[in-house]
Amino acid sequence: MGKNVFPGRYTAEQDGQLVVFLIGMRVNKLWAIHKWFPVFMAMPAMIRELYGNRELGFRSVETFFKPRTILMVQYWCSEEELLSYSKQTKHVAAWRKFNQKVGNNDAVGIYHETYILTSKNYEAIYANMPVFGLAKATEHKRITPSRNSARKRLDL
Repeated sequence: MGKNVFPGRYTAEQDGQLVVFLIGMRVNKLWAIHKWFPVFMAMPAMIRELYGNRELGFRSVETFFKPRTILMVQYWCSEEELLSYSKQTKHVAAWRKFNQKVGNNDAVGIYHETYILTSKNYEAIYANMPVFGLAKATEHKRITPSRNSARKRLDL
């Protein structure tokens, strides 16, 4: 196994609130690169800013690509911190630029979804995986026999 793989079964644990924020874009018109490429390029600067300023409440991100769609799964400490960041300089500038360049043009689509979780209303398992997803954003814990099933990890 690779050096970053944790053999065995692990879960993610967290007390209190955690926010899962899905954000992404879809290229609707491939030939309109002048419309969608600036949208694509706006996110890396914001992610660098978030990793460099952990006090903003950002925990981690996972990024996924399909042929026309990009999805980022972000993890935040709280809803308040996520909403606060949405009003900060880099995000506001990126949103303003998006509206100026794209506006109602359908060459590129954007989306986001927000899920507010508290402990005991989510469950995760990672078998023979690097630290990933919720486990990267919270506490990566080995599964013990007393927490061997999803039902037990949810304390049902």
